[in-house]
Amino acid sequence: MANLKEIRNRITSIGSTMQITSAMKMVSAAKLKKAQDAITKMRPYANKLTELLQSLSATLEDDIENVYAEQRIVSKVLIVAITSNRGLCGGFNSAVIKGSIKHIEDNYSDKQVDILSIGKKGYDILSKNFNVIEKHNEIFDDLTFNNVAVIAESIMDLFAKGKYDKIELVYNRFKNAATQILTYEQFLPIELIEGVEVEGKMNVSIDYIFEPNKAEIVLQLIPKSLKTQLYKALRDSYASEHGARMTAMHKATDNATELRDELKLSYNKARQAAITNEILEIVGGAEALNN
Repeated sequence: MANLKEIRNRITSIGSTMQITSAMKMVSAAKLKKAQDAITKMRPYANKLTELLQSLSATLEDDIENVYAEQRIVSKVLIVAITSNRGLCGGFNSAVIKGSIKHIEDNYSDKQVDILSIGKKGYDILSKNFNVIEKHNEIFDDLTFNNVAVIAESIMDLFAKGKYDKIELVYNRFKNAATQILTYEQFLPIELIEGVEVEGKMNVSIDYIFEPNKAEIVLQLIPKSLKTQLYKALRDSYASEHGARMTAMHKATDNATELRDELKLSYNKARQAAITNEILEIVGGAEALNN
């Protein structure tokens, strides 16, 4: 009977785990819907703004200073690794962490590389092997454009002052609840849209009418576009996190259900065997008395 008691305890424990994973799945599903709507609505605007900025920056005259498009010899690199503050979301965090390490080893093994961590899980691992200059774990508590803009301004200032020659974002881009795409995205310097070179200048086919003038528009557009780019990456990561957690908790609930059913079957078999043994003992005792 001790064996039966052990199986009953395991069934009860797995039942409690199922309640937790099922609740977490429902919470993540509710948060995913809101996060998915936000990134779906924002992505076309952010992509068009970035495309517009790249196109305009490529046509700027040489006398117009654009420090954020300045191409330098790369010797110092900053990787902005975007993870989450919590686990239980499958391979969401490990994909960014392992991807960042591999990206650095493959492309910047001979460069000075620092990390700016957004998300506690990334900081906990990457800080063991790399110099983490900043961490922003609190941003997911209130993920708004204004809060992200403060981080973006700090990153832009590091590039403008020449502390880094190249800055890249590493994050999970949201595709759907079950799929997150690990993305490496150049943040600074601004990648210019290549056109046709005419007399030493890039000839971009898109022709815009500028009011009041091109320089003023671009210089105001650059900071806004970069802040939007970082905000989009964080929104993508946030939606991906809840999609990954919902999927992970769904699988965990299914696995727990399967294990519980197997234990119930084992319990019923053991209970049936115990009852059969008791019946055999009674019958054997009765036969002994008759004899």
